[in-house]
Amino acid sequence: MRIFKSLHASWAHCMKASLCMGTMLASGPLLLCLGTPAMAAGDEAALDALEQQITRIQSEQRALQKALVSVQKQIAAHRSVAHAGSAAAHRGLATHQIASMDDADREAGIAVHSADHEEEPGVHHLGGSGHFHTGGPDAQPVFGSADDIPTVESVVGHRAEDVISRLAENGVGPHSRETAGAQAAGALGDHGVFHIGPVTLILGGFIDASAVESNRHTASGTFNFWQDTPFKNEPRYHTDNFEGSARYSRLSLMARGNIDKYSTISGVFEMDFGAGAATTDAYESNSYAFRMRQAYLAYDNSKENFHFLAGQAWSMLTPGRVGIIPRQESLPETIESSMLAGQTWARQLQFRFVKDFLSHRLWTGLSIENSATLYSTNSFRNGTSDGQVIMPGGQTVTVGSSGTGLTNDALFPNEIAPDVIGKIAWDPHWGHYEVEGILHFPHDRVSTLGAGKNHTAVGGGGGGSMILPVIPHKVEVRLAGLAGYGIGRYGSVLLPDATLRANGAPSPLFSLQGTAGIIAHPNPLIDVYGYFGYQQAGRSYFSEGGQAYGYGNPAYNNTGCYTELSGNCAAGSNIHSVMEATIGAWYRFLKGRYGTVEAGVQLAYSRIHAWEGNGGAPDTSLSELFMDFRYLPFQ
Repeated sequence: MRIFKSLHASWAHCMKASLCMGTMLASGPLLLCLGTPAMAAGDEAALDALEQQITRIQSEQRALQKALVSVQKQIAAHRSVAHAGSAAAHRGLATHQIASMDDADREAGIAVHSADHEEEPGVHHLGGSGHFHTGGPDAQPVFGSADDIPTVESVVGHRAEDVISRLAENGVGPHSRETAGAQAAGALGDHGVFHIGPVTLILGGFIDASAVESNRHTASGTFNFWQDTPFKNEPRYHTDNFEGSARYSRLSLMARGNIDKYSTISGVFEMDFGAGAATTDAYESNSYAFRMRQAYLAYDNSKENFHFLAGQAWSMLTPGRVGIIPRQESLPETIESSMLAGQTWARQLQFRFVKDFLSHRLWTGLSIENSATLYSTNSFRNGTSDGQVIMPGGQTVTVGSSGTGLTNDALFPNEIAPDVIGKIAWDPHWGHYEVEGILHFPHDRVSTLGAGKNHTAVGGGGGGSMILPVIPHKVEVRLAGLAGYGIGRYGSVLLPDATLRANGAPSPLFSLQGTAGIIAHPNPLIDVYGYFGYQQAGRSYFSEGGQAYGYGNPAYNNTGCYTELSGNCAAGSNIHSVMEATIGAWYRFLKGRYGTVEAGVQLAYSRIHAWEGNGGAPDTSLSELFMDFRYLPFQ
C-alpha cells in the first residue's frame, strides 16, 4: 500500500505543477497563464516581474519532470517485485540509469502521453507511424502503457544522440553540444530534427568567421603548420601577419534508423571548406573548396553491447571522453584549426570493432585504419617530389608516387598494410581513463638496374589519456600522451614518421607527443581553457662521401640560421621539438530558438627547436592572437 500512496502523492504533485503548463499551451500568450496585467511600453518594473514569473514557471517544470521520473522508477520497482522476472528487473535497471541522468538531460523533457499534447519546436514529423513523441535530440520515448516502461534499448533507439555515453556516470560526462570541443568532434544539433518515417535526420554545424594576428608570416591562416615557421634567416620572420577567413564553416548531417528495439544504424556526413583549390586566391574570390571531414556508418547493438564503425572518422587513437564512442572525442576548445601542438589525432578510413562490459564502464576496441608514412628525405638527391630518392651509392628508392586520375597531385606513400590500433577505456564513477597501442609498417623498394628489393620496417607505440573531473561538469583536467617509432604523423605538428637508412630501407623515427589542459565551465554560457602541448622527433642519420644524410644529422649546416637572407640553414627541415602554451575563452552571448551565437579569443605561444648541427641548434618562436565569431543555428 505504501507504494500506491507514494504514487498518489507524486501524481497529485505532478497534476498541480502541470496546471499552469496546460494553460500556457492552451491559451497561447504567456501573460494569460501568469495572470499579469498588460504592460505599458518601457515598463521596466513589469518586465522584471515577468522575468521572475518565467523563472518560477521553469522551476516548476523541472520539478514536474523530476516527479515524473520518480513515478516511473516506482512503477518499475513495483513491477520488479510483483513479477520477480528477469525482464522486469532489466526494465527497472534501465529506468534507474535513465532517471540518474544529470539535470540537463532531465530538463530536455520526458514526453507525457496525452491525447492533446503538442509537437515540440524544432522537431518535425514528416511521416511514418508510432507512439514516440520527441522534443529534440535529448527527448525520450513516450510511455503510454504498462509495457512502455523505458529500457536502455528503447531510449538508445529513439534518441538522436547516444544515451549510452550518459549512463557511465563518470563525472566527466559527454560533451555539452555548445562547447567548441564538442563542435570539433562533430556534435549534432538539438534544433532541426526531422523524422521521415522510421528514419531520423539531425542537422549540425555552424557559420564560422575566424582570424589570426601573428608576429611571423606563415601563410596558413588559423591552421598552424609549425614546420614552416621561419627562422631568422628569412625576411618573413621579421614581419607580422593578419589573416581571416570563413573557410572552416561546417555542415553535418546524421541519418539514423532502428533495426529493432536493440539495434540501430546511422550514417554521418561532416563537411567544411578547409581545402584550397587551384582557383583559390587571397585577393578576390577566396573560393576555398568543399571537403569531407567525416563520412561513416555506425551500427550499435545494446543487447550484445557491440558497436561497429566503417568510414572516415576520428582515429581511435584520438583521446575520448567516455567509452569508445564517435563524436565524443576529447578535442581542445581552441580556435586554431590545427588544435594544439602534441594533440594526437587523425581523420581517416577505418573499420572499428568495439565491445563494452560492466554496464558500459569497460570498453575494448580494435580498429584497422588507413596508413600513410610521412618521410623526411630532403637531404637526399631528388628528394621525394615524385616518390623516388637517389641514394649516395646510386640506388633508386621508391617511397611512393604522385596521385593521378581523380587523386590530387601529391605524394602517396607505398603501404603494405593498414595501421592496427587497439584501445581499452575505463569509466569508473570518477574520471575517464584510456590505454592504447598501434602497429605501423613503413615500406619501400630499393632498385638498381635490372634488380630490386623491398624493405618493410615495423613501427608503432603506445600511450593513453585521462580526464579528471576536479569539479564534475565544471572543472576538468585532461592529460594525454603517445610515444613510439614511426607514428609522428598522428601528432598535430606532423613531424616525420621515417627517413632512410644507408641501404635505402625505411628508418622509423622516435616520436613523443603529449598534452595537458585545464578546462572550466563557470556557467552554461562561458568556457575557459588553458593547454600545454609538446611534440618531438628523434634522429636517424649517416654520412657518406663527406655528405650528411637522414634526419637530425649533426653535420647539417646551420651557420646561416641567424643571418637574414643567408641560405645556410637546414633547421627548418630538421625540427627536434615544438612546444605550445595557450589560453582562451568562449562566450555564448545569444541563445534561443534561433540557435546560438558565440565569440572566442585565444592567445598562443609556440617555440620550435631544431636539431643541433654545424653552427648550433637554432630555434624560433610564434606568437598568435586568434579571434572567432560563430553562429550555430542547430544548437
